[in-house]
This record gives sequence, structure tokens and C-alpha cells, in this order.
Amino acid sequence: MSAGAEEGGARPGRDGAPGAPGAPGAPASGRDRVRGVAVLGSTGSIGTTALRVLDRQRHAFRVSALTAYENATLLEEQARRFVPPFVGLVRDGRPHPADWRTGAECLVGAATLAEVDIVLNAVVGAAGLDATLAGLRAGKRVALANKETLVVAGELVAAAAAQGGGEIVPVDSEHSAILQCVGHRPASEIRRLLLTASGGPFRGWTRERLEQATVADALRHPTWRMGRKITVDSATLANKALEVIEAHFLFGIPYDRIEVVVHPQSVVHSFVEFIDGSVLAQVGVPSMELPVLYALTHPERLADEGVAPFDPVAASPLTFERVRAEDFPALSLGLAAGRAGGAAPAIFNAANEQAVALFLEGRMSFADIASAIGAALDALSGMSAQDRGALLAADAAARAHVREGAGVGRAHRPAEV
Repeated sequence: MSAGAEEGGARPGRDGAPGAPGAPGAPASGRDRVRGVAVLGSTGSIGTTALRVLDRQRHAFRVSALTAYENATLLEEQARRFVPPFVGLVRDGRPHPADWRTGAECLVGAATLAEVDIVLNAVVGAAGLDATLAGLRAGKRVALANKETLVVAGELVAAAAAQGGGEIVPVDSEHSAILQCVGHRPASEIRRLLLTASGGPFRGWTRERLEQATVADALRHPTWRMGRKITVDSATLANKALEVIEAHFLFGIPYDRIEVVVHPQSVVHSFVEFIDGSVLAQVGVPSMELPVLYALTHPERLADEGVAPFDPVAASPLTFERVRAEDFPALSLGLAAGRAGGAAPAIFNAANEQAVALFLEGRMSFADIASAIGAALDALSGMSAQDRGALLAADAAARAHVREGAGVGRAHRPAEV
């Protein structure tokens, strides 16, 4: 999905055609060559999922680079299995082979390798921004699991893609579903996007019960197995706000035409309603292996048997509910930040990351996450968003505001999905 600007956001493909045959990074027609893949955040949940997919598809892809934040033990196991020419560890100080690259710059190094065709960015949070920008400027396909990149700097991402000819293909199941439903149709034919939300572990909880929610409660997701940060985001519905902002930039659809509906079974991943009233939905078992594979192959498909066949009878019944926005205020805060634009999305994202980190450390209650986000947005609403430096300053200010409000020290940055 190319990130060319249209209607205030990034548009799929050239001339609105996702993965058009002439688009940079599109799979070679006839699959006549093996494509190199860099997996950033390879030891996180999305990274390990991607490596399972790549292990089955060695005839079509080779792992050219692996990076991790600090899990040197697992990274070394992965390096032995896939033997990439580039291995990077962001947080140095752990014992590791001498030829590994270290420091945050290893992410950009992996994303710009000549032998890499596809950069699968599974680094959590704003930390993944520079690698995405570098990959796009180098003409790579960026398979984006790092939604925060578009939330924090959607317009910078669009400019980087235009400058270097790179493209973005989403890994999130909701955005992958939309891409598969939209196909080559232009944004002018889309009436609405409807993103589904599982409702998380607290779907049936009262507001009073939510105030007593523990970390263990928040991490008990009913349908998906994900990293700790994104699982908490699912519990607060902040994750859905991030996904709406991402959809706005990916597909060029105004915010007032993007909606969220709760779907507890996580089988329908999104709906697209067209201007003639027709509605398409993408359906599948709740496994991230499916959108990961599609992000690698789009617009083509490869045979794969890693996920059990879909059984509509076993998946039934499928139900849908309205979002209880008043009980999950992080969603409304994120949507308002997206509509406000400027630095507001970056502030929302950074405040949320910091608040979730404090919650996971036991220093903040579940209910306080949304309060901390709202306070940061109110206090920092006038910050500039004119360039990368300004956005990173807004990010740092939001983290500091949340820490100060909670009475704690330095910032925390999650590293992998």
C-alpha cells in the first residue's frame, strides 16, 4: 500500500491501486525471485509470528536481517536458524556475538540493507518511526505492524514514501482486512470503514468494576495472544483509537466515515461499505499469521497451511455490539486527537505508552491510564508538529507529563509488539 497523499492521508497504491503491478516493492510477477525480509522486533509476538510464516515460505522469502530490543538469547536462536547477514540488538550490554550491530541505529541499518526488499516493522511505539522512514526513502515495502508510526507522523511517512518510492502494507488484522476488501477501488467509492474490536477482557465489566481492574485482569485477552502493551491497549480501547488514526492515513478516509463496532468473536476483521450500499467483510480465524503473510505477498497470495481452515459453523454465532465509549474514555480521547491533528496524535500515543508502562509496573491504576492521557493532551495541546524534531519533542513532553503526574522518574519505551 503506497503512502502517497490524498484527502489528507496516505493512499493505497499508485493512483489508488494497492500494490499495482508497477508500484515499488510489489511482488515480482510469477514469483521469479526470493525476496529478502528484515524483521524488526523479531523476538516480540508479531516478530516470532512472522518468523513462523517465513520458515514455511523459504521458497519465496529469505530472512536478511533480524533485530531485537534486549532478548539476546532468543535473537541468537533465531539467527542460528535463519542465518541472516545482519543481526542487531538495540539495547547493548547483553552478551552477544561480536559481529552483531548494536544501538538504536541498527533498526535503520537493517531497514536500508541492499538485500532487503521488505521491512517488517514490529517495533512497539514511536521507536519504530525512523526505521519506517528510512525504509520508505530507500524504496522498500514496509509491512507495518507498528501503527504508532502513522499515528505520530502520518504526513512525514507519506512524504518519505513519495521521496523514495517505498510503500506501506499494513499488518494489523483490521487494516489488512480493509485492504483486501477495497482492492483497487478508489477512496471516492468508499462510504464507510467499520473496524471491529473484540471488546477486550473488560467488555462486560461495569464502570465500578473497571476501577478495580488489575494487571492480570487486563492481560487476560479472550481471543488474541499478543504482547503486554498491546493487550492493555486492547483492554482500554486505546488500541482501537490508534487503528482509526492509522486507517485514516492508510486509506485517505475522513474520520467521520470511520466507525468502530464491538465483535467479541474476532472473526470478522473489518467491513467496508461502498457508495452503492454494498458491504464487504473480511473473515478469518483470529491468527496474526494470516495478515502477516498477506503483507508479504500483497497483492498476490501464496499457498499456506499454517492456520487451520475456517469453519463457519464452529465460529458461529457471530455477534456485534455498540462501543461503550463512556466506560472506555481512551477511545474518545484518541479519536479527538486524530481529528485535532498537529501534535495531538503524537501526544496521545506517547502519553498512552507511558501510562501503560506505569500500569504494568503497578504504579498506576487501570482507570488512571485514560486520565493521564487526557491531562497530557490538555496541557500540551499547543505544541508544534512541523517536523520530526517537533514531533519527538511532543512525544518526550507527553511522557514526562505522565511521569510527573504519577510521581515517578525516567521514561519507559516498549520495544517490540
